[in-house]
Amino acid sequence: MPVNEGSSPSPEEMRGIVQDYVRTVHVAYLGHARHLAPGDQGRLPLVAAGHLTVVAAASRDLHLVATTDRLPPPRGQEVELEDEYDGTTWALRFYDPTVAPQLGVLAEDTPEAVRQALGISDVVYHLTVSVGGGLTGHHAQHSGVALANRHSSTARDLARLRAAHPRDEALVGELDSCVRLGLHRAAALLAREITSGRIDLPAGTPADASVAALLLDAKR
Repeated sequence: MPVNEGSSPSPEEMRGIVQDYVRTVHVAYLGHARHLAPGDQGRLPLVAAGHLTVVAAASRDLHLVATTDRLPPPRGQEVELEDEYDGTTWALRFYDPTVAPQLGVLAEDTPEAVRQALGISDVVYHLTVSVGGGLTGHHAQHSGVALANRHSSTARDLARLRAAHPRDEALVGELDSCVRLGLHRAAALLAREITSGRIDLPAGTPADASVAALLLDAKR
């Protein structure tokens, strides 16, 4: 969407820029997914969701939070834009401190704090974008492909863990949520429980590292 030269984007122009960015992320993600086997495609969170809401939350940075949580209809100054690509539909909702005052008083501009302020629990993805130079088409395309790669790799790893721990399928499902939400401490605790204490990772270990440790343990 064109922006007036020599001036900051208007709210309408900025919403258009964000809409284009999100669409490019989804087009890149879903385009990359076509190279996978049908079953693998169907397990990707963005494909499996079918319909989702992408919340554009303006704090210090711009947070793009895709969720399957049901949100109430837009009220007052809230703006919602509908979009679709290749069978996946989404509603893009915009929140800033004028619409959601809790965003303006966050002690930390972290993904966890933003999601908590918005009351969002189920997350398909959470991207943090610099409003300055981050909202480019190239950046969006790169983010979409990287996201699809990460989701497909995680799905394969979790499928291996389910096969290795058939009695702990519920725990592996919880681990899946921890990886998506970035709940690192919870992931480490689940790894310990799944292996009956064989894996005991220090606090702060990334959730992806907990999955990797479980995969290594399963090969022994």
